[in-house]
Order: sequence, then structure tokens, then C-alpha cells
Amino acid sequence: MSGKRVNQHWLWAVILAASVLLGASAMGKDMSSEQGKTATATFAGGCFWCMEPPFDKLPGVISTTSGYTGGTVKDPTYEEVSAGGTGHAEALEVVYDPSKITYAQLLDVFWRNIDPTVKDRQFCDVGNQYRTAIFYHDDEQKRLALESKQRLEKSGKLGAVYTEIVPAGPFYPAEDYHQDYYQKNPIRYKYYRWSCGRDQRLEELWGK
Repeated sequence: MSGKRVNQHWLWAVILAASVLLGASAMGKDMSSEQGKTATATFAGGCFWCMEPPFDKLPGVISTTSGYTGGTVKDPTYEEVSAGGTGHAEALEVVYDPSKITYAQLLDVFWRNIDPTVKDRQFCDVGNQYRTAIFYHDDEQKRLALESKQRLEKSGKLGAVYTEIVPAGPFYPAEDYHQDYYQKNPIRYKYYRWSCGRDQRLEELWGK
């Protein structure tokens, strides 16, 4: 009889241990899938060279890609977009980890790196391809983008805000030489940024 009890206890111990291991494995899988989640944000703020640096340095941003979106031509080239005939805007696609940085925080960085008070231009670049826009990927992004724009308008500090808030569509990465241009060509990048008056105007709008 005592031998039977020992065998039963041993069997229950094995079952319990197996259950714990399976539960831990499932929990680990769930945690891994949660931690592995990424999200995408798409912004247009004029020259995409100048929009990469402020997002690249943010903790939680995984990658930034310069490209074209919002137009009607499939897979446009830089020359086509620059000519203004495709309807696309120079834009930036930001892939980020929502557990480390929020979309609202990305919006704050976006606003402080553009001039939303002008239409179809940014600094020295003129044309619809240099318009400012937030391309939202879901209803929550749309809500947050609209709220952030409304706050700016109600503050009365900027006057009219011309930045568009529109659904995200196809995004076409720009040619390789445009990616990380500020790192590949730092002198040319800094000269362009300075001669375009970007930082001077941003300081006027937002302060240092």
C-alpha cells in the first residue's frame, strides 16, 4: 500500500512539473511576442535627409527610411518626385518599438522639426512634394495626430497649421544614396541644412 502511494505521489509530481514547464513556456512565448511587436509611423516634413537624424537618435526607434508616399505613380524616382508631377511627398517611414516609445512622443518630435505654418513648402524647398503631412496607419494614430494638431491650433502661437493628416498609402523607399545621407555626406548635409535656413526657422518657431 505504501509503495502504491509513493508511485502515485511520484506520478502527480511529474504531472505538476510538466504543467509548470508548459505554462512557463507559453508565458515566455507570449512575452516574446509582446516584446517583438513593432509599429510604423510615416511623416512628411520637407527634405527627408533632414527628418532622419531627430528620429534616429530616439530610444525605441528601430529604423528610419526615406521615401515617397501620397502620390499616384507607382515606384517613382527622385527625379520624378522632385519635378512635382507624381503627387508624392518626400517622407520618412519610422519603425519603432511601442513598448519603448509612444506614437504621441513621435508626434512631438515631428512637430518640432517642421514649419507647419506654410503650405506646399518647407524652408527653401518649394512645391507640393515638400508639404508636411502625417500619414496615419490606424484609427489610434489618426486620433492622436488630430488631437496634437488641434492643440497647436488652439494654442494660438502658430496661426494656421497646414499639415495634412491623411491615411497612409503605398510607401516607396528612396534610392540608396538618399538613405542616411547625413551620415554618408556630413559636410554637404550640414551646408544644405544651414543654407536652407532650417534650424534658424525651427528656433524661431519652437525655441532652442
